[in-house]
Amino acid sequence: MERGGTVYILTNFTHTTLYVGVTSDLLFRMIEHREKFYGGSFSARFNLNKLVYYNSFLTIEEAIAEEKRIKGGSRIKKIKLIQRINPEWKDLWEEVKEW
Repeated sequence: MERGGTVYILTNFTHTTLYVGVTSDLLFRMIEHREKFYGGSFSARFNLNKLVYYNSFLTIEEAIAEEKRIKGGSRIKKIKLIQRINPEWKDLWEEVKEW
């Protein structure tokens, strides 16, 4: 049985830094980010724990391909992607933690 995947974008309180990631378990991965489980990681160092975008796929391979596409784009393209689904830049963690 194939496992799906989710692409997500995190930012900090001031929206100055964006992080694009992929995971097969968004709830678990967000807990890791929020608790700074990997203290030396990019997201921990820049305090990136505000989930502003996520998109789920049927397979992890599709999610990885989308992550690469998003990472290859400019900051402006990432901002437009976020604003298309989350124009107020709300922290979507509130949705995810209810899963």
